[in-house]
Amino acid sequence: MNKNLFKIFIVVSIFLSFSALSATNSKIRVVTSFTILEDLVSELGGRYVDVKNLVARNSDAHMYIPVPSDSVAVVNADLVIFNGLGFEGWIDRLLNESSGSVKHLDASRGVRTLESSGEVDPHAWQSFDNIRIYINNISETLISMMPENKQYFIDRKMIYLNRLDDLNKKLSFELSKIPISHRIVVTSHDAFAYLGREFQIEFLAPLGLSLDAEASAEDIAYVIDQIRERNVRALFIENINNPKLLQMISLESDIAVGGRIYSDALSEIEGPASTYLKMMEHNLMSLIEAFDLKESEV
Repeated sequence: MNKNLFKIFIVVSIFLSFSALSATNSKIRVVTSFTILEDLVSELGGRYVDVKNLVARNSDAHMYIPVPSDSVAVVNADLVIFNGLGFEGWIDRLLNESSGSVKHLDASRGVRTLESSGEVDPHAWQSFDNIRIYINNISETLISMMPENKQYFIDRKMIYLNRLDDLNKKLSFELSKIPISHRIVVTSHDAFAYLGREFQIEFLAPLGLSLDAEASAEDIAYVIDQIRERNVRALFIENINNPKLLQMISLESDIAVGGRIYSDALSEIEGPASTYLKMMEHNLMSLIEAFDLKESEV
């Protein structure tokens, strides 16, 4: 009898150990709408998240058309994280297909928004202040879903915030050397207003908040006139759209394209903007170099 009890005890102990190990090693299955959120979730969730992203690197989430595998991913997810603010016009349909049973997070909840032509600007991640809100929203949600690993998530958040703050200080210092009057940039579409607000940079763009419309002749002419009148020397192509429009403006205004910056998607893994922090550093350092060139010409 004692031997039988001992055997039962051993079996139960093994089962409980296995269950505890499984719980420890379990992961939250997260679906993210685009690459910037994919990077943030991976950084904050670490070994306790399994991330499936929908809109690929160097791709435009504004124009994205979901495929059947996206619906499957959403249905099988524990958590769906999207930007909100109207950025992913297709996300509601995917969530509805899951019968509303999947937990979801609007990552931009609580940010201080901007508007352009009466529309809310969805590109809120282009701001160090706003991205801290994204980070807190994501971290708090992960903690609520896996409270036994709360300290792990808090530690990862604090490490990431420290890296973010260090980069912000570095870039702010470099930008402080450039007169505000020289901080004027031409890009394809109106995706950098939050960055402009934070660093006192003026962005000019022939296209609006989305790339789903063509630039009018009047808008293009206005940008070219501004370039000539204000001696703009920073003109950058974005990674998510066709460069032909900016190349035409470059020829008409007689200024060279300064390079490529990243607005709505990260670069390929081997590229200069493969993570959110690398994207922000690449974008701002590229702009600073262009501003500095103008400074040397004065």
